[in-house]
Amino acid sequence: MLAVSILLHFVTLEWAGVNIIMPSWRDRNQTVITAQLRVAQPASKPAVAATPKPARPKPTAKPRPKAKPRSRPAPVAPPEPAIIAAEQAAPEPPAEIEVAGSSDTGIETAVELPPATEAADMADAPVSAPPEPDAAHYKVLLPPSADLKYDVEALREGQMVYGHGNINWQSDGIRYTVNGEAGILFFSLLNFASTGVIDDFGVAPVLYAEKRFRKSETNTHFQRERNLISFSASTASYPRKGGEQDRASIIWQLAGIGRGDSEKFVPGAEIDFFVAGVRDGETWRIRIIGEEEIDIDGDKVSAWHVVRIPRAGSYDQKLDIWLAPQQQWYPVKLRYTETNGDYLDMSLSNLTVAATN
Repeated sequence: MLAVSILLHFVTLEWAGVNIIMPSWRDRNQTVITAQLRVAQPASKPAVAATPKPARPKPTAKPRPKAKPRSRPAPVAPPEPAIIAAEQAAPEPPAEIEVAGSSDTGIETAVELPPATEAADMADAPVSAPPEPDAAHYKVLLPPSADLKYDVEALREGQMVYGHGNINWQSDGIRYTVNGEAGILFFSLLNFASTGVIDDFGVAPVLYAEKRFRKSETNTHFQRERNLISFSASTASYPRKGGEQDRASIIWQLAGIGRGDSEKFVPGAEIDFFVAGVRDGETWRIRIIGEEEIDIDGDKVSAWHVVRIPRAGSYDQKLDIWLAPQQQWYPVKLRYTETNGDYLDMSLSNLTVAATN
């Protein structure tokens, strides 16, 4: 009986251990499930629901979706180590998503718009022409002062006309002046004048004036103090960097390069200059055609032919220049060609070089 009683107690204890210990294991497993379900439950903090934020105007740009706030319910039971590791490994939502989507901070507007001071500076900034590339330096040796007289032949509206022309070049190595005129009978077709200084670039204009038949005189100003090129016939302006030319000075700048750096004169070569006209300016690409033999006042003269061809669509003149190395690189022939085919041809008839000390 004693043995039977002991056996019954053992069986009873075994049954009770199974039914008491196993539920505690189930409770731990249920704790894992409960913790996972609590992440989806709404936040239990009363402050979130009790203080709603006032509505603000909607931004013009479509706001990004706001990241859902992470709920933090009051802990019920200590989570398992696996749950802690999983929560620590979970990535935080990107900060910029919440900031960009928030209309309370105003950061999104600050990113899209420039600061107030910068916007004001942009509004007050003057509109100017695009800056031109820096001019190249050449070895320039200008020819002596001289007076050049020309025979003029012109095609005007289908009629050939003849006249005379004159260019007076004066330079003392510090300053220069160019005065030119071309006309027929008692009418002057073109008058021009360029005055300036000689600097590291060579010829440096200060003022260019031009007067054409039946048109008002125009003035182009190379303002050295303000480093600005402006025009009396328009509101355009350009930065002055050095090396810029006008329509008269460009001829003497080429003559100076021919005398000082003749290696630049190679058939097919091109030399760029920024040239200011009567209303605006642009880069002139001077193309070296080659050395030609031309007739000058009944004599054969070898001269370098260079040409400026206007850009496509431009109504500006085409300019052909012939420079004679045997005559100090003076311009022995000039031809101005209009887009309609009319031209003015100036051929040297007399050259008087000023006496040098």
